[in-house]
Amino acid sequence: MREEYPRPDFVRNEWMNLNGTWDFIYGDKKTKIEVPFVCQSEKSGINKRITEDHVTYERKFCVPEEWKGKEILLNFGAVDYQCRVYINRSCIGGHIGGQTPFLFPIAKYLTWAEETIRVEVEDPLKDEMIPRGKQFWEEESSFIWYTPSTGIWQPVWLEPVSRTSLEWVHFTPDIDEGTVRIDYQLAETSILPCRVHLLITLEEDEIFHGNMLCNTARNSLTVDIFRKKAMEGSFHFMGNYWSPENPILYHVLIQADEGDSGIRADVVESYFGMRKIHIENGKLYLNNQPYYQKLVLDQGYWKESLITAPDDLEYCNDILKAKAMGFNGCRKHEKVEDPRFLYWADKLGFLVWEGMASFWSYTPQAAAAFTREWLDVIQRDYNHPSVVVWGMLNESWGVPRIYTNQQQQSFAQSLYYLAHGLDSTRLVISNDGWEMTDSDICAIHSYKHGEIDDKQQHQLFAECLRKVENLFFIMEKLPYAKGFCYSGQPIVLTECGGIRIKKVKSEENTRENAMQAGDQEWGYTSVPDTDFLEEYERLIHTIYDSDLINGFCYTQLTDVEQESNGLLTRDHRYKFKPEDIRKINDRKR
Repeated sequence: MREEYPRPDFVRNEWMNLNGTWDFIYGDKKTKIEVPFVCQSEKSGINKRITEDHVTYERKFCVPEEWKGKEILLNFGAVDYQCRVYINRSCIGGHIGGQTPFLFPIAKYLTWAEETIRVEVEDPLKDEMIPRGKQFWEEESSFIWYTPSTGIWQPVWLEPVSRTSLEWVHFTPDIDEGTVRIDYQLAETSILPCRVHLLITLEEDEIFHGNMLCNTARNSLTVDIFRKKAMEGSFHFMGNYWSPENPILYHVLIQADEGDSGIRADVVESYFGMRKIHIENGKLYLNNQPYYQKLVLDQGYWKESLITAPDDLEYCNDILKAKAMGFNGCRKHEKVEDPRFLYWADKLGFLVWEGMASFWSYTPQAAAAFTREWLDVIQRDYNHPSVVVWGMLNESWGVPRIYTNQQQQSFAQSLYYLAHGLDSTRLVISNDGWEMTDSDICAIHSYKHGEIDDKQQHQLFAECLRKVENLFFIMEKLPYAKGFCYSGQPIVLTECGGIRIKKVKSEENTRENAMQAGDQEWGYTSVPDTDFLEEYERLIHTIYDSDLINGFCYTQLTDVEQESNGLLTRDHRYKFKPEDIRKINDRKR
């Protein structure tokens, strides 16, 4: 059972875990399921690829007697895709969107004896307008599509709050000024004016301690973290910046009082990092220094539990293994990852390019649903210093006519400007892979590095990485949509590699014939295991030899179902000595 507190950047000490055994109903069957693992996974106890679009969860619970007199919040990390929630047969609300959290106040529905919760889920498996990422709508996984995931897949929990309480807090660092702006929202039930206390510490050192009387529910405070004004620019605080090499986090304790009484009403723990990502002269900079991105594609799948990690340490271990191989970050692919992964990325020092699960068929309604959910992603993950790029669309999925279609181009542009309008601290990619509109990074995908003995393709791949005008020769589609063009952005090879190890002789698999054949051992190119390191070195060093490329993202971290092109197995075990991969990756610092 997943037992860790689910929301690591907004922690309350009092809470009750509702993960564990629930009743589960699908079709005419009633069985038991282990939440938060989806029924299609082994860890759920069901391990069945169901065909039903509707499923139901039920369980009993008792709320601690000492919570009486407070509001009780029922929290869901994520439920795929649409649900209605009942407490003691009363419908308390619903939610649409499979990637993002939601909550309901439930105190007025409680009996303060044994309570019943019921969650009715609808997940139309064949609806191509729903953001579902890599979840396949057919009976068996094939090509780059995987087992679907229905229902609750992130934790469920309760927590008590007073009438005056905090709803959210955002930290916006500015390393040039040495400050952090703290914005926070109080619940609309809060007694105003109320006093809010802030304590910021770095390890054992107190950085700031103060309070303010709040007359409105939303408030803001800017804190001089580096004390630049006091020192008149006579210092350089490189050591206090967050980076993969030095992941310094500031701890924050926020307390809201009941009015101006001095009586504590709510206490939340959080953290932030002083980090800056920006573009200058066609290069990517981290904390005002050029920084080469060595990323690995991470799809966030586990053999026994699919899109939910078996336990919290699995997130930690994946990051540690990627870092041991010399990667400084990942591109999360077609999935909004659990906040616990982002916590470990913050703590361990690991860059994250965060993306959204794609939909497949464009309609204005699908675009609107995608956008609403994407807004919740930014709201949820705003505080994580590890997140340096927002990447919404991928390879024109959901916008298949974007090259010439003005409506689909406008949709991609609207996502780009919306993300910048909500968050000024990160870079944004409109359509990762090709057919880009406005974008901070020229993010291209290419698996045309050639098979191991194809010297002619090797040379072509190397030559095309040296000139912008030649990139399209090694891409499946043109880099930019019609009417848009390259204008000096940093170029990053955001998908490449995908090399699988041959187990038996087979025909060469391309993306197209693999889709038709449903190959169960698939990669973009293949080599014997004895040749893998040499082939990996050839690819990475070819990329490094290009002055045009500012970083790469190797496909991929782990094998996933029929895709056997991971650096780790489906069990997330090393295929090679990590130091051998690191030696290759470390050629460029």
